[in-house]
Amino acid sequence: MAFPTAVNDQITDSVTQANVQVLGASPAIAMGNLYQATAQALANAAHNATMAQQQMYLTAQAATTTGVALLYSLGTASTGVATKKILG
Repeated sequence: MAFPTAVNDQITDSVTQANVQVLGASPAIAMGNLYQATAQALANAAHNATMAQQQMYLTAQAATTTGVALLYSLGTASTGVATKKILG
C-alpha cells in the first residue's frame, strides 16, 4: 500500500497495480511480437522461393521450346541449302 496521500489509498493502489501489470506483461508481449515477425519473415521467404521456382519453370520451358524449334528448323535449312546446290 502507498504512503498516506491526499488521494484515496484505493486509487493509488489501483494505479500502482496497473503499472506493475504492464511491466510484468511486457516480456511476454515482446516475445509474442518476435514470434509473429519471425513467422511473417519465414512466410515471405517461402512465398519468394515458390515464385522463383515458378519463374524458373517458365524460363526453362521457353528455352526448351526455342531449342526444339531450332532443331526442327535446322533440318529444313540444310535441306534447302542442299537442294539449292544441286539445282544451282
